[in-house]
Amino acid sequence: MLLQAAISSPTYSLQRAGATAHPLLLSNNSATTGTTTANFLSSSSLSADSAGGRPTSVVLQTNRQKGGFRTFASDEKTSTLSLTGVVFQPFEEIKNDEFLVPLSPSVSLARQRFSHECEAAINEQINAEYCVSYAYHAMYAYFDRDNIALKGLAKFFKESSEEEREHAEKLMKYQNIRGGRVTLLPLKEPKSEFDHVEKGDALYAMEVALCLEKLINAKLLEVHSVADRNNDPQMQDFIESEFLGEQVEAIKKISDYITQLRMVGKGHGVWHFNQKLLHHEGEGDDGVF
Repeated sequence: MLLQAAISSPTYSLQRAGATAHPLLLSNNSATTGTTTANFLSSSSLSADSAGGRPTSVVLQTNRQKGGFRTFASDEKTSTLSLTGVVFQPFEEIKNDEFLVPLSPSVSLARQRFSHECEAAINEQINAEYCVSYAYHAMYAYFDRDNIALKGLAKFFKESSEEEREHAEKLMKYQNIRGGRVTLLPLKEPKSEFDHVEKGDALYAMEVALCLEKLINAKLLEVHSVADRNNDPQMQDFIESEFLGEQVEAIKKISDYITQLRMVGKGHGVWHFNQKLLHHEGEGDDGVF
């Protein structure tokens, strides 16, 4: 038969339809397994304890405190047991403040062992990714001008801008998963002109891009160290698996582009480099030439 829960604060009792009320009963198997198993039992199948021949009853209770509540089982026998961390006694262990369920609608239910320092570090990294995306977008606008007309470089920097924005959104998604609050910080105004008398605009812009990629990598490593300092292996794994490998690959690719642009100079070679970016970038090549 179906068991129906009849709630009477602060004690939950369980009642079977058409029968007398019975509390949640606990059958002890500690003699053989060292664990405790909860069972819903009817009056005809009550388990007796080994000492008194009577059923061992455990009542679900709720306690409200510190803006949250906890639900646990109380019993004279189990409540006096000391926890070793090896024996699994869930109804005893969830009495810890860590497992409080918040009552306030403004407090995250999912947040667990996610420090405020880690939360702040994620928000700062979101800002860094958006700032670099903003700078790449400025480079795209520069090379797309009619008097510059290097469409391959414009395409490269537009795609780079979109990639950094995706990184920011990925960090925002992670912040929400961990129960943090996304706080968008002000963006720095990027340069809008990239002409350089000695190097030319293509080489100068690519060198700026390399500096930005190294900056992002350094900031990601700092976020990783914040996670390590706060004993947050999940956040460390997220940074390692989603960002660090991709970042060093981007640094290597842009370094190759700088070397190639230094070899071709500021004249026709830049146009040829631009054409290669326009038609071959993103097709799996490690470099343009």
